[in-house]
Amino acid sequence: MSIGVFDSGVGGLSVLRAIRDELPNEDLIYVGDSGFAPYGDRSREFVNERAAAMTEFLVDQGAKAVVVACNTATGIAVESLRARFAIPIVAIEPAVKPAASRTRSRVVGVLATSGTLASANMAKLLANYGSDVRFLVQASPGLADQVEKGELDSPKTRELVERYVRPLTDQGADTLVLGCTHYPFLRPVIQEVAGPDVDVIDPATAVARELRRRLENSHLLSDATKPGAEHFWTTGDVEAVGPIMEQLWDKPVNLVRCHDPAVMTDKRGGS
Repeated sequence: MSIGVFDSGVGGLSVLRAIRDELPNEDLIYVGDSGFAPYGDRSREFVNERAAAMTEFLVDQGAKAVVVACNTATGIAVESLRARFAIPIVAIEPAVKPAASRTRSRVVGVLATSGTLASANMAKLLANYGSDVRFLVQASPGLADQVEKGELDSPKTRELVERYVRPLTDQGADTLVLGCTHYPFLRPVIQEVAGPDVDVIDPATAVARELRRRLENSHLLSDATKPGAEHFWTTGDVEAVGPIMEQLWDKPVNLVRCHDPAVMTDKRGGS
């Protein structure tokens, strides 16, 4: 049995990379919902439907646990996924707690999508850890799209990073939370714009460790001694998505398009 991982597109590969480092002998299945990306500015109904479709697909592929490698899907859909599916569901969320403990200036910037910032989960995180920390939340439309296009260091990408990061550091933020799984692929540009003294936090490693803990507690860890395999799926165009996945994964990817009707049905609905 495999570990399933999904995201609205290719950004969740940053989480998959951390899982591979933590669990080298597990088989991994990744599905990127690139045909419907991004989730960040979609309606709650849309995100719930897509998250359920992605999880159902992974379960059908034999997943023994599913990682929601999308902050927007976590904030909106994770509770309904846990109520619906019996397997462990591990979800990523913005690393607000570690940021609150590491900041020296007591000012933390949070880069995320509009959907993540508007979620009840985000409000709860900020309330729980913001008693003595000033959190500056910054919606960052367009950044995830740049990663989806493989433009990790283009002039447009740099312009967007400048637009979103500068106001945070100008207000004293010495710690930045990457609240979207796409953003770690832009970390070199973000770090350059923020400056060397700003701590940039990616929660992927913590998610991988939590996944290990959940698998151990459920007696689901693989006892294989050989390296695990990876299988890659997309709801998008393989010809377009494949090269981007290989760029981000940094090795050849055998990408297959999902043809399950439940996954491929376009239910875009709201905006």
